[in-house]
Amino acid sequence: MNTRTFTLLTLFALSGLLTSCLKDNVAVQEFNYTDQEFSVISRDLNLPIDRDNYLVHLPQHMMGKGFIPPSINSAKATLGRVLFYDTKLSRNNSVSCASCHKQELAFSDDLAFSKGFDGQLTKRNSLPLASTANFEASYGGGGAFNGLKAGFFWDERAQSIHDQSKLTIQDDIEMGMDMNALPGKLANEEYYHILFKKAYGDDIINENRILESIQEFVNAFFCVDSKFDEGLNRTNDPFSSFPNYSTAENLGKSLFMQHCASCHSRDMSTLSTVVANNGLDAVYADKGLGGISGREQDEGLFKVPFLRNVALTAPYMHDGRFATLADVVEHYSSGIQANPNLDPLLYNPSAPGQAMQMNFTQDQKQALVAFLQTLTDYNFIQDARFSDPFKN
Repeated sequence: MNTRTFTLLTLFALSGLLTSCLKDNVAVQEFNYTDQEFSVISRDLNLPIDRDNYLVHLPQHMMGKGFIPPSINSAKATLGRVLFYDTKLSRNNSVSCASCHKQELAFSDDLAFSKGFDGQLTKRNSLPLASTANFEASYGGGGAFNGLKAGFFWDERAQSIHDQSKLTIQDDIEMGMDMNALPGKLANEEYYHILFKKAYGDDIINENRILESIQEFVNAFFCVDSKFDEGLNRTNDPFSSFPNYSTAENLGKSLFMQHCASCHSRDMSTLSTVVANNGLDAVYADKGLGGISGREQDEGLFKVPFLRNVALTAPYMHDGRFATLADVVEHYSSGIQANPNLDPLLYNPSAPGQAMQMNFTQDQKQALVAFLQTLTDYNFIQDARFSDPFKN
């Protein structure tokens, strides 16, 4: 063997040894798009070449109860993010899902009734999409639900985000888009061919893939970095005094657990009640669940939402009648109205047929508001992975 050959073999061997040693210490960056694909995408979208990871990590207090984090396909969630913010999902390219579900408001709207594609107002207030710890986990991926299953919309008429999205996109007021025409419309955009291929292995655009991708994006929402979560992780008991809370916040939490948690959940993650009549009116013009079921006993029953990020989601109730959390607390303190379908927990136990009035003191009202403000996940509402990816 000549010297040159020996030297080359030695260098090759050393190179292989060095490479194997570095593998454990150097993170290798994977690019999810070719240069050409990324060039096309970047004309309209602010997406990273190294795709965002939508892995969900639930807090210890949820994992300890058997909650299961959803398995999120990051390529589908990325596609869903673009679809969620795309005004082309509406008939006249004027509104997107995000028009009524704004990230900085925990994916709610700050109007009592949102504006649809032609300026008409929706019939009900837009429910916040970030009111849960995580949709898939809290609504069916794990945990103790007492046999309950939550749906979507105030009247629970949709049983999945997939179905909710379809109904919203087709709604004559909200987005007004023909689902049969939508795939062809999206196919006019070159970046969608790339994103669908990354998510599904080919660039076929169809209704099911559109809705599934939006669902994957929304299922990646996880709001578990609140002051409440910190306290619950430290004590594992929502009834105990949280060491990270002020005196007022702990008082508000105690009042909430006593008067409100039987419907709205003690841990903000486990379903307690799906629908209820909370005494907003003696007679309901909007029949709520009754409008879907046709049953008198369901009239005035509406979805009982989780309350995570509730401080961000005003105005409140299905018709947005309450402008502030203080207004909501005042309703339960002095404004509950008796009606045939009032939830049994809201009747006055010492005066049959009369609605309960909780008669909170001013300090108690302020404490309840202070507690509800601890449910905000500020990191979530600033997370770039859930922000508008469009450049214009």
